[in-house]
Amino acid sequence: MTDAFSSNSEAVLQRTVNVSTITSSHAENLMQLYQIAETCDFVTSNQFTKVALQFPDELLPDAVRVSAEIENETKAKTYILGDTSYGSCCVDEVAAEHVRADCIVHYGPSCLSPCRRLPLLHVFGKRPIDVQQCVAAFKELYPDRQSHVIILYDVTYSHAIGDLRTLLCEIYPNVAVSLLKTDYSCGAELIQDSCVNSDHLNSQDDRVIFKFGRQFSVKRGQSVDDCSMFYVGQEGLTLTNFMMTWNHCAFSSFNPETCTGRVESVKINKALMKRYYAIERAKDASVVGILVGTLGVANYLTIIEQLKDIIHKAGKKSYMFAMGKINVPKLANFLEVDVYVLVACPENSLLDSSEFYRPVVTPFEMELACNKQREWTGEYITDFRDLLPGGSSHVVFPEPNESIIEEESTDVSLITGALRACSTTSSEMIKGRESSSLVPRNQTLTVANTNTAASFLAGRSWQGLEPKLGQTPVLKAVEGRRGIAIAYEEEGVGNNDALTSPQKS
Repeated sequence: MTDAFSSNSEAVLQRTVNVSTITSSHAENLMQLYQIAETCDFVTSNQFTKVALQFPDELLPDAVRVSAEIENETKAKTYILGDTSYGSCCVDEVAAEHVRADCIVHYGPSCLSPCRRLPLLHVFGKRPIDVQQCVAAFKELYPDRQSHVIILYDVTYSHAIGDLRTLLCEIYPNVAVSLLKTDYSCGAELIQDSCVNSDHLNSQDDRVIFKFGRQFSVKRGQSVDDCSMFYVGQEGLTLTNFMMTWNHCAFSSFNPETCTGRVESVKINKALMKRYYAIERAKDASVVGILVGTLGVANYLTIIEQLKDIIHKAGKKSYMFAMGKINVPKLANFLEVDVYVLVACPENSLLDSSEFYRPVVTPFEMELACNKQREWTGEYITDFRDLLPGGSSHVVFPEPNESIIEEESTDVSLITGALRACSTTSSEMIKGRESSSLVPRNQTLTVANTNTAASFLAGRSWQGLEPKLGQTPVLKAVEGRRGIAIAYEEEGVGNNDALTSPQKS
């Protein structure tokens, strides 16, 4: 019976491990898959001496071989970054700075979020794809040859998109293929190997759109909502991000692993209503926790300060949490927090909080809850950089005005039906942020600053460990309890009456 739950110890000691020999063909495939020659040119041309190699979990088995090849060719010292602080699609600049690396080479899928600290090279790899099967699936999904379709794709299939465009544009004149592009001002580079060129974006009559590291064009007089979207890749966070952002477009997809195409039947309206429910929960909240979900995406500190400002202007309290990868037990430790707002890359911002004790919203949803100037129109924004001043969707927070205090005093919650105060134009805001309420604690000169967290803590039966420095005597170490928490050994002494079953009379 024990073998069903654990392996036999003797079998483990006698087990033999077959170590595969690296053949010349396998080494050649490794060079092409990880584009080691192009990576070495990037390192040597910039004279980098310390290179950080960031691998996702599924590519870690090849990390040592790739690192050895780069060191042999460039004479640079490489460091493998395996366990990232947050999502593997984001660049872990903090881990690279721990080893004082000169640059980062990011392998595998990427959200293409811009970084600002270190020079960066993206190596997406080359996942296999049957281009002919993809073209056949596209023809079946779009029988009308005049269809206006925008082709999006996972970055790991960028090597085959050039061939796909060549085959489709001969038949479909209104097809637009997106181009991968990064913010070169931050030193990021892409290896455009057999990828679609930018020559099809040079028409002066087209309007160029750049979003999520993709650039494509639509004809003048049209909008993105007038086009359909065709996605090449597996179902995942990237596709969900696209569908939530362009929620007025009809989506279809082709899965290269199964070589099948389908119309995406996910009900976006239902997903948007779930997000709207989270917005209403954020409106009812009085204590907001700001979760730091990235340390590498550019301007993450700016959006955190902006969130603090609008939360304060809305009459709510905010606290910032930096806890690495987020899970249910971590957030369950803070019951006084009513709602969390997650600052992360666009693909990791849409967190399904159904299992969490408190809802987790995006910065865009938090602005909808706090800023009355921003209205719910069905437009959804996952990139927090669009919310910053100068962004495409920035909305200025209204300044407090004494003349409209009485007009905007209350609001009705759509969840509880209760009245809630609208504190965006409260008198405390007009007098200044530094104003606070001071109440006497006792007859001495001690005063206390009242706030939501302090009152919540005062009502708890257990308020944490109390140091009591200098108030407790110093004792020698003594032997602790033995056993498990349900029944320590010394607890059975003298309690036989409680442990024995009652006798019949």
